[in-house]
Amino acid sequence: MTAPKIFGIAGWKNSGKTGLAVRLVTEFTRRGYRISTIKHAHHDFDIDKVGADSYRHRQAGAHEVTIVSGTRYAIMHELRGAPEPEFEEILARLAPCDLVLIEGYKREPIPKIEARRLEAANREPLAPSDPHICAIAADHAVPDTALPVFDLDDTGAIADFIADIVGLGEARL
Repeated sequence: MTAPKIFGIAGWKNSGKTGLAVRLVTEFTRRGYRISTIKHAHHDFDIDKVGADSYRHRQAGAHEVTIVSGTRYAIMHELRGAPEPEFEEILARLAPCDLVLIEGYKREPIPKIEARRLEAANREPLAPSDPHICAIAADHAVPDTALPVFDLDDTGAIADFIADIVGLGEARL
């Protein structure tokens, strides 16, 4: 099996990463591509409701809990003190798709675009120290860079750029 095409969206907190990721998923899906995403969280999170049967299974000590319905399924894997899985391990668990968009994982050696907003928690540019950043998407002018710069809201142009970088080929409308 061939490795999936991957492209990342990096940036500091409140830099516009999630909004850009959502718009890109919408755009690539509209073009006929099958898209998967991986979102890295730097904090504890839960997708289960307290008191739900699956929550009770996890609380009882289950290693993995799978919830299945007629519309979706989810597998929750409890680390129970084990280290966070490597990026490649998570990538390997995904079903085949045309493109995996990665939100976060700003230190991974994958092609990525840096999201920048004036309202970001940290405005220190990532691009100068990360050779894998191949473009910047910002809500303000970005001087002093040789990288392509996109308006953060120009989803179509950013999608075209990503498709070209990863070799998605023509959109299948």
